[in-house]
Amino acid sequence: MKIAILSCFYPYRGGISQFNACLYNELSKNHIVKAFNFKRQYPEFLFPGKTQFVTADDEAVPVESVSLLDTANPFSYVSTYKAIRDWNPDVLIVRYWMSYFAPSLGYITRRMKKHCKVISILDNVVPHEPRFFDTPLTRYFLKGSSGSVTLCEAVSKDLLRISPEARYTVIQHPLYSHFGERIERHEAEAKLGLKPGMKNILFFGLIRAYKGLDILLEAFGLLPEGYQLIIAGEPYGSFDRYQEIIDRLPCRDMICKNLKYIKDSEVTEYFSAADLAVLPYRSATQSGISSVSYHFEVPMIVTDVGGLKETIGDRGTGIVAPEGTPESICKEILRYFSDPRIKDDCIRNIRLEKERLSWKRFAERLEEFIGHI
Repeated sequence: MKIAILSCFYPYRGGISQFNACLYNELSKNHIVKAFNFKRQYPEFLFPGKTQFVTADDEAVPVESVSLLDTANPFSYVSTYKAIRDWNPDVLIVRYWMSYFAPSLGYITRRMKKHCKVISILDNVVPHEPRFFDTPLTRYFLKGSSGSVTLCEAVSKDLLRISPEARYTVIQHPLYSHFGERIERHEAEAKLGLKPGMKNILFFGLIRAYKGLDILLEAFGLLPEGYQLIIAGEPYGSFDRYQEIIDRLPCRDMICKNLKYIKDSEVTEYFSAADLAVLPYRSATQSGISSVSYHFEVPMIVTDVGGLKETIGDRGTGIVAPEGTPESICKEILRYFSDPRIKDDCIRNIRLEKERLSWKRFAERLEEFIGHI
């Protein structure tokens, strides 16, 4: 097949771009694949982080792409559509994760649907921080899809609420495997300046309100001595509200912060030092962080929101806290460390998941779905 993928690729950075690169590389083993990239993904004033782009010291693997789509310039919608149409693909794959992209991507997909199959991979249907215009914009985008792939059942339910007639399949998020292997724990702790011999808890990834770092900080304050919290990721917005919590905690000296985008070569250090990753999300669909945790065989504590129970709790790769409160998170952390069998069971189940969640398997199931459309 000739497969066009329209989404963000190198030099854009972050989880969506990493996912797209992995999918592009896997599909390219058996098909002719062309990547159509953004010329401008977001106007700078809409982007809350420091930069959208790979920096000189990042190790992101380049993917050859054609940069055409400017989401803020409707004229580029037309030229991007024409370029994809003229390449004449059998299938167009589009990633969708927030309603801001609906006008540009929807314009293209609704027209390309007349020429080829259009498959949307939906990270979210309802955003983590919803607004009144999200549903009508997403409905507009979905009209251009021949079929949709969701990464968990929670997103499928959101999809069917908006588009009951949608054709879809669920294929769980594959594992990121490009970060290399674990290093020795003592080596990782030394590189990060951590105190050795502690129980290390990791909060990793972009820091946004819905991810509940404040909940974890309050929970950390309830733990006895012997614990160390590692916060690694770039804040989207001000970190002041979290710093205020840290400043009043008696255990604040046991909190290690690295408030920046963590480049690929540094990811190994954090997960090699961690005993446990905690995802105290207020809302969620699935999480790319869980895929990284799987790769490094680090069990997780998650909240019972979105697809986290389905993809982690039901698989036995972590613990689901019944409530998204500091007390509930604290209780589950204490339970995890009180019984070594919990860790052993989680790691055994993670290893089973690593066999199931390969990019090869994801591509095969995607191809099967395309064949049925």
